[in-house]
Amino acid sequence: MADGVRDFEPTIRTDFHGAMTYGRYLDLERLLHAQHPVSEPEHHDEMLFIIQHQTSELWLKLMLHELREARARFAADDLGMALKCLARVKAIQKQLTDQWSVLATLTPREYAQFRGSLGHASGFQSYQYRAVEFILGNKDRRMLGVFTSEPEAHALLEAILAEPTLYDEFLRALARAGYPVPAEVLERDVSEHWTMQPALVPVFRRIYESDDTPWGLYEACEALVDVEDNFQFWRFRHLRTVQRTIGFKRGTGGSSGVGFLRRALDLTFFPELYAVRTEIGT
Repeated sequence: MADGVRDFEPTIRTDFHGAMTYGRYLDLERLLHAQHPVSEPEHHDEMLFIIQHQTSELWLKLMLHELREARARFAADDLGMALKCLARVKAIQKQLTDQWSVLATLTPREYAQFRGSLGHASGFQSYQYRAVEFILGNKDRRMLGVFTSEPEAHALLEAILAEPTLYDEFLRALARAGYPVPAEVLERDVSEHWTMQPALVPVFRRIYESDDTPWGLYEACEALVDVEDNFQFWRFRHLRTVQRTIGFKRGTGGSSGVGFLRRALDLTFFPELYAVRTEIGT
């Protein structure tokens, strides 16, 4: 190195005609040209808004990929790999939550200058977000109506609606391991949203209190709690970012805005894993 300039090593390849490159592998030509502001004249801050949501969709795609694999691993009694997938899900959730800080740099005045150009486009219409909620147990067939104009999205959600949730497969794994999971839970209609099953609380109490519990089962319970906690943190940051940006205005998709987001904080995926904490040690 001379005068602060790093040596250009002679082994570094420079001719990539007909060869795989970084940009071609990642399809950067399409990816970096996928931002199309619609405000006229184009507002500077709309690029932030678009990229924030596009990156969120990429993370959601990976999260759904990992949740489906974790579900398959639970179904195969491969707890180790299921936990590996859930560890990655938790890392993705941290990225999704932290990036609200970037959108929060958008001031109310800046957003107001291009918000009207969005029409009725809204994050409520994110089919990947719905798919993640569905696979975690918060299923709602009414949501399919939002995607009748998007056949591919509609088909994905319809398929996940009919499939067991991540929690369903975990409970089936518990049953195969000898735990007394009630038959009505194992045989439930998996297209319906999960509701609290009090009969599961003693099952989880046994897992948490017994010295004989295999570590993987205990760890899986805690991993599911982590996933739900992280999801709630994301929901809360979403709510607060929306509130600081648009106050209590109605959402572009027609929802009540902050009030609608606040009610989502009452939703739960794995209620028995929280209920058992009241029973432990009593």
